[in-house]
Amino acid sequence: MIMYREEEPYVTWFLLALTLAVFVLETLSGGSTSTSTLVNFGAKFTPLIQDGQWWRLIAPIFLHIGIFHILMNGFTLYIMGKSLEPLMGHVRFFVLYMLSGIVGNLASFAFGSYYTISAGASTSLFGTFAAFLAFALMYRDNPGFLELGKSFLTLIVLNLLISLVGSNFDIWGHIGGIIGGFFLGFALGLPKSNRPKLIIRIVSVIIIIVVSYFMYSRGMNIG
Repeated sequence: MIMYREEEPYVTWFLLALTLAVFVLETLSGGSTSTSTLVNFGAKFTPLIQDGQWWRLIAPIFLHIGIFHILMNGFTLYIMGKSLEPLMGHVRFFVLYMLSGIVGNLASFAFGSYYTISAGASTSLFGTFAAFLAFALMYRDNPGFLELGKSFLTLIVLNLLISLVGSNFDIWGHIGGIIGGFFLGFALGLPKSNRPKLIIRIVSVIIIIVVSYFMYSRGMNIG
């Protein structure tokens, strides 16, 4: 049986507040659609990461380009956080959100356009979608998880199709977030649950480390 705790999603509120604060600072510093502002605030830009600015693999999670971008991602974070944080717990949810975003940015670093600037929480958000897929596989005997898994699989496919069609989407970042979130779902599991088995958790952690190292190495040697 899975325990759903009626707790305030404190981490979600913190992430939303931090993201909004950064957006306000962007706006006051030249505008959230200004290339120079985005670069100054830490947007993912491959040449600068290759120069040693590794923090550009983290900062883009909290940067957004334009009001529509932050509204869309902020609303999605609110919905996902209210559902997932009480289920996973505060610490697990924070780890999932941050590491999914980093893996997504690593994928963009490794396979994305060399001179393209990218930012946004969608790498992390795709990770939360994919975590639900992992939980659906772990708890196949739970009809609720199965239905959620199907819904999020559909959501992921539709969003990837939109990313392919649209020119302003970082599809590699989205794919990386999905990979990170999926294996993090297995690695982290849910509180007070013996699923998945320890060996599956260990293998999932190894996969995340190996894939991340490969993408970082590839990104450092392109251009």
